[in-house]
Amino acid sequence: MSTPDSLFTQVDAPVAVKAAPSWHRGVLDFPNPVNDFAARSTAGLVVVLAVVSIAVNQPWLYGVLALGFLLRVAGGPRYSPFGRIAVHVIVPHMWRKEKIVPGPPKRFAQVVGLAFSGTAFVLSLVGLGLAAQIVVGVLIVAAVLESVLGVCLGCIAFGYLQRGGLIPDDVCEACNDVTLLRRK
Repeated sequence: MSTPDSLFTQVDAPVAVKAAPSWHRGVLDFPNPVNDFAARSTAGLVVVLAVVSIAVNQPWLYGVLALGFLLRVAGGPRYSPFGRIAVHVIVPHMWRKEKIVPGPPKRFAQVVGLAFSGTAFVLSLVGLGLAAQIVVGVLIVAAVLESVLGVCLGCIAFGYLQRGGLIPDDVCEACNDVTLLRRK
């Protein structure tokens, strides 16, 4: 029989992440918790694709970038080639580390990435290639911060939105005190 404490996975000293029961996992579930090094690796791969997208400046490439974010929003690394590479190749063979963090802010960050890459895709389709390049340039800044420094701007925004009451506390109980300065 599980106790209330066994329903949580320890993440950081004062933070616990509620783990979903294995029977509850659906096809569109995002993992919670996640390995921060896998998220950072995925962001690094996004940087590479985004730089190529700006250099080539073709709608189909912006579409591939947006599709990657859509797949990660839908199920984390399960459907995303970049997510799979990060989880199964980069983290075990290069990082060889694990830092467990809450999943909902990472999913929110993927939604923001989808909004930016989707906007770039549409701008490119209507012939506004320079505008698409600028939007993806902003996306690159966020992805570099995540990949290199471990600073997730989407996660920080998630924390502020949750504290502001726009995201309910029960979406991520472990996220109530997410701040820019709180780092392990």
